[in-house]
Amino acid sequence: MSAFLSEYIKFIALYFKSKDVMVFNGLIGLGTVVGQTAYNILAFNCPCLPKKNYLYGLAAIGVPALAFFVIGVMLNRNTWDIVSECRTRRCMKFSVTAAFALLGSIVGRAVVAPVTWTVISLLRGEAYVCAFSEFMNPSSLDNIFLTTPGPEIMARFPCKDVPALFMNYSGEVERKLKYESQLLGWLLVGIISLAVFLLLCLKNCCSPLGYQQEAYWSQYCSSEQALFQRTAEVHAKYHAAENVKSFFGFVALENQEKQLLADCKGIKSVIPRLEWNRVTGVYMYREIDDTPIYSRLNKWTMYTTEHDC
Repeated sequence: MSAFLSEYIKFIALYFKSKDVMVFNGLIGLGTVVGQTAYNILAFNCPCLPKKNYLYGLAAIGVPALAFFVIGVMLNRNTWDIVSECRTRRCMKFSVTAAFALLGSIVGRAVVAPVTWTVISLLRGEAYVCAFSEFMNPSSLDNIFLTTPGPEIMARFPCKDVPALFMNYSGEVERKLKYESQLLGWLLVGIISLAVFLLLCLKNCCSPLGYQQEAYWSQYCSSEQALFQRTAEVHAKYHAAENVKSFFGFVALENQEKQLLADCKGIKSVIPRLEWNRVTGVYMYREIDDTPIYSRLNKWTMYTTEHDC
């Protein structure tokens, strides 16, 4: 039974590892939903004043989305790969296709949280009701009195702080504005879904690789990145140990670390800067015997990538 559970756990781990991008985007979306819900419950407080409602409501929708987008771009490794590429080679060997692919990868991952925040904000409707209550036409309300409320009174509807004469219209105002907000939210979901589908179709149509080759390439990228990071960690630890030993005359290592460093035979003492400059994350493409080859570590000078890890 324990062997069966062990194999089952390994299978689940491998499945999620193969779907790491989808799982990561799903976790980002879930975290954004939780954060947006908590914000609406704990912190959202419409001022219910003319000209301030509009600014506060739009800021509650747009500013967090913008902040999430900027953070997503900053945390994406490909952003700094492009900066490094442009710094070392002034982007002279950076093709339009490569730029489009990398920028698409950066933006595609960075917009998950902003889009989720915006959609959930519109579907909940509180921020939209706050922002546009003062602009609602009072004549659209059923059985409105001859004395129609002005913007000052309409702006107070989100807080239910209106004169008793108009209190019965509070629910109707909220329903109409939430209808508009949720309609915009679902339209945004539909437009984004269609745009993602069309972009994926365009990517697959323009790609020189077949579906199985794409799957293999994704596995190769993941394996190469993991091996590169682990090897770089061991290499850095080896030279750190050498420098500490040269200073103190000895170095305190765990037994496992001693065994690991003892196996590092033939390690490069110094990696030239030129070698590092060739590894900028802008993946290279070349055909050998009609077979497309992509790799971070291939030392070719032709940077015409259509793919990135």
